[in-house]
Parts: sequence; structure tokens; C-alpha cells
Amino acid sequence: MTETSRPADQFLTIRDFLRYAISRFNQAGLAFGHGASSAFDDAAYLVLEGLKLPIDTLEPFLDARLLPEERQRLADLIEARVTTRKPTPYLLNRAYIQGVPFYVDERVIVPRSFIGELLHSEFFGGDEFTLIEDMSSVETVLDLCTGSASLAILAAGVFENAEIDAVDLSPDALEVAKINVAEHNLGNRIELYEGDLFAPLGDKRYDLILTNPPYVDEIAMEELPEEYRHEPEMALASGLDGLDIVRRILEAVPAHLNPGGGLLCEIGAGREILEAEYPHLDFFWLDTEESEGEVFWLSAESLGVADAEPGDQDLADLANLGDEPEED
Repeated sequence: MTETSRPADQFLTIRDFLRYAISRFNQAGLAFGHGASSAFDDAAYLVLEGLKLPIDTLEPFLDARLLPEERQRLADLIEARVTTRKPTPYLLNRAYIQGVPFYVDERVIVPRSFIGELLHSEFFGGDEFTLIEDMSSVETVLDLCTGSASLAILAAGVFENAEIDAVDLSPDALEVAKINVAEHNLGNRIELYEGDLFAPLGDKRYDLILTNPPYVDEIAMEELPEEYRHEPEMALASGLDGLDIVRRILEAVPAHLNPGGGLLCEIGAGREILEAEYPHLDFFWLDTEESEGEVFWLSAESLGVADAEPGDQDLADLANLGDEPEED
């Protein structure tokens, strides 16, 4: 009898495997953070998704007796989680944000952005306060550093009139993004681009730009738990303080926002650094259930993007006439 077959022989119910998984995960000192924040949450997700059950409905199934092949599958998944320390979404090729499923593998970072929660919050379309008053007015959205295209796909559901562009530097990540765009039947609304930030977009402008860029600093990269080392390094690392790519985005973003638009950006723990470096920018920080001061909103106006007044170009042209060099 092999090590992995013993649980399959001894345990009969989901409750048995859930308890066993939690014990194994705790004993192994696993790290969490890829859609689950504890051994219980990770184990529950592994068991439910592993059996193709609703991932938010545990109670009705706890004492259900499992078929032999189901028991073996769970035993193998639990063993793989402990021995490989791969994040559970990689073992299942499935991750969820706001209940929306996405295909994932090790070509992309496991999607887990706080922006997903914010898009479905009162900050967008709320009655008392909202960053965008008329959701139907958003016609163009950019998902920068798209990875699996999860934010682009969520945005398609929130902004129903929007055409969405999604950019990533990694051709491997874009292959995964293609799978997800196809699975969600959004090929007619989401366009994928390969390139470095805004480079492949030319002079295109957007009503809304979303980005969850790499933002792990140098020290944190050196101390990452093994689970995170299964993810592409280029999707995590961003220089000494983790803000190299964020700085590049802030420098370039005014040229790609429409008047009245805005930038929603996740940065991790760099709030104090950004506020010190950019005192002229009016950062508006948005909190979620599990984050505080890790996502900011910058309006197009605060970035210096304003509506052109009628006749401004004519006046500028007249002013420039006086600067023409005199002929000899």
C-alpha cells in the first residue's frame, strides 16, 4: 500500500478529507495567499473544486460518502499540495475572483487582485459615493499587466458597453489569457496585446485603466515562501522597493487617459514611498476586506488630463506664429 493510497482507503467522507488536509497543511507549514488565507480555506477549496462542487457551499456535502476514484483524487491532491508546495489553483488549474472562474497554470501568476473586489463594490456605481457616476459611459478599458486576463474579464461584466484592451509582456501569460477570453466568450470585446506596458498601444486613450503590476521589493523576493516561487518571477519582482514599474506607469499614463477617466492601480505596501515621491498627485486610497492602502485611484484630472476648451488649439497656433524665425 502506497503512502498516497492510505487516506483513500481509510477516509470515506468530505469531512474526513477536509480534516486530514487541514492537519497535513498545518504540519507541513504551508504558506497561503493564493485565494485562501488559512489552512482551512485552502483545504476547503482543494476538496470542493477537486470534486467539482460549488466552492462556496461546504455544509451540505460534509458527510457525503465518496466514490473510490473521488477519494483517490483528493488523496493525490493533498499529497501534491504538501510535497510540491504548489499553490492549490495550479494543482486544479482553476482560480476564482468574485466567484468568476479562471483557468490558470504556471505560465501566469495566480489571479488574486484586490481590484476584483473593488470593481464589484460601491466605489463603482454606488448610490452614496462612486468613482464613476455613469457606468454605461465607460466605453474603453485597459487592463495593464493582464496575466490571465482576469481583470479584463471582470471589467467586461461590470462595464457592459466597454471595449477592453489587455496588455502583457509575457507571451506565455497571453496564451493563458487567450484560454480565459475564449472560455468567457469575450473574444469580440477583449483584445490582447503583447508588449511592454503602453508600448503596443500607440496613442490609444481609455476611460478607465486597471493595473495590478509586479510590485514585490528586492528583500521580499529573497524571502518568498516556496509557494510563490512557482509563479513567474517577472510577474512579481519590481526593483529595490517594488515600485519600478508603478513609476513607469505613472509617468506614461496621462498620455493614455481620456478626460474624466481614471487609473486604478494595486501597489502592495508602497503607499508612503509614492506619496513622498509624488506630493502633487491626489492619491485616493481604497480599502478592501483584506487590504488597507494597497490600491489607489487617480483621476485623469489629477494627472493633468483635462478637456480641451473650444478654440484652444487655434489660440495656440496663433501664439506660435510669433515664434517663427525671421528669414534672412
